[in-house]
Amino acid sequence: MAGARAAAAAASAGSSASSGNQPPQELGLGELLEEFSRTQYRAKDGSGTGGSKVERIEKRCLELFGRDYCFSVIPNTNGDICGHYPRHIVFLEYESSEKEKDTFESTVQVSKLQDLIHRSKMARCRGRFVCPVILFKGKHICRSATLAGWGELYGRSGYNYFFSGGADDAWADVEDVTEEDCALRSGDTHLFDKVRGYDIKLLRYLSVKYICDLMVENKKVKFGMNVTSSEKVDKAQRYADFTLLSIPYPGCEFFKEYKDRDYMAEGLIFNWKQDYVDAPLSIPDFLTHSLNIDWSQYQCWDLVQQTQNYLKLLLSLVNSDDDSGLLVHCISGWDRTPLFISLLRLSLWADGLIHTSLKPTEILYLTVAYDWFLFGHMLVDRLSKGEEIFFFCFNFLKHITSEEFSALKTQRRKSLPARDGGFTLEDICMLRRKDRGSTTSLGSDFSLVMESSPGATGSFTYEAVELVPAGAPTQAAWLAALSDRETRLQEVRSAFLAAYSSTVGLRAVAPSPSGAIGGLLEQFARGVGLRSISSNAL
Repeated sequence: MAGARAAAAAASAGSSASSGNQPPQELGLGELLEEFSRTQYRAKDGSGTGGSKVERIEKRCLELFGRDYCFSVIPNTNGDICGHYPRHIVFLEYESSEKEKDTFESTVQVSKLQDLIHRSKMARCRGRFVCPVILFKGKHICRSATLAGWGELYGRSGYNYFFSGGADDAWADVEDVTEEDCALRSGDTHLFDKVRGYDIKLLRYLSVKYICDLMVENKKVKFGMNVTSSEKVDKAQRYADFTLLSIPYPGCEFFKEYKDRDYMAEGLIFNWKQDYVDAPLSIPDFLTHSLNIDWSQYQCWDLVQQTQNYLKLLLSLVNSDDDSGLLVHCISGWDRTPLFISLLRLSLWADGLIHTSLKPTEILYLTVAYDWFLFGHMLVDRLSKGEEIFFFCFNFLKHITSEEFSALKTQRRKSLPARDGGFTLEDICMLRRKDRGSTTSLGSDFSLVMESSPGATGSFTYEAVELVPAGAPTQAAWLAALSDRETRLQEVRSAFLAAYSSTVGLRAVAPSPSGAIGGLLEQFARGVGLRSISSNAL
């Protein structure tokens, strides 16, 4: 574990902990996607010459984090803590100015956090412990895998065999199992009390209160064995003091159907009647009142509606008045989990609430590199199977540009005094329809049409602020921020699609028996609306 000075030293090599240093040579998004689509990131393979692509990616992430935050670095050299977490795990401590970066003093109890991580990692599937990745309003937004079951605790190599359906997968590393791990596993009677007790201590250290479980199962079962568990079915109720939310979301296999439908998520509904699906949606009532969503209809939602509503829920949790953090996890924590972590990061950034100094291409690089690549998303495998959850994440940004997803809207409502009758600017904004029609089409060439409200003549524009009576500067500023949000997310999506089409796009399409390469490219271009986009957009 590295404390404040160690963090500054690590950052100075390619980060922001000391001012005046020139950032390292930028690795472009296209080059990042090329590397991502060719090879699987593993922490133990990341070391090498200073000019290696992976090291440049790592340093670039540190530099981008350091633009707006002071942080400590949790060293994971050679994957000592987790073989498929970043070698430099960033622990964001507080937002900072340039002056503060020169006098960075860590607020972290380094030795305690280090001890908790090492002790708690066995509690989670594949050792993917609870890791903070976003800092918002002083709260940690964390990610992890689900709880490990007996299958893994009795031996990771055996667990990987069962979990992967009989084939030893990329993470079956014998060296990952230490003597301490084996000693811990030998105490069968108190095994879960020990490892889950440490997991709970880590959650409390990070002030996590809300745990959002994306699994569609209560437990992952392979060949009749429970290979993973989850907090919601912990028999001893060890997690009873946390607010548990079961929000089942389709796994990466479902995104093969998304690709097969020419990347159209509208109308694509998951089959909830499959035998293995046994985790119902469960959200405490007090968390749903303000969202105006009929949660009883969740099995009728298509992929767009489901993702939108889950994101609204997560945003409401992190934007609440309390100081509680949030944990998001699925099974392994490398498909559905980065999907929502990435959407959270980009949504809050688009509101100007986090990573405030980063440009659209920079925040895009950071979330692709850190949230997906360095945390072990298996893009190579997913592309080979057509399971394009990674692509879906960034193409989905067109569905969250409106004020419905803005954290600024909630904050503004909290600060407004009681008002007299009559329409305000916000009321007028709410009259316009939700983005749909051409705005939900993958062939829309990034356009997001602002449709007119029913019965209105012409389209509402942000210039309408001039029609509002004087004395509403706060409302005007709020509306301008929402306009920026839409533009920012459009720019991120455009940059991603341009880079993706020129690097991964062809590789994502299965070879045609006739060898009609041109037809394959046309299919991809038609699906994602890239006809008019230059591959040199970045």
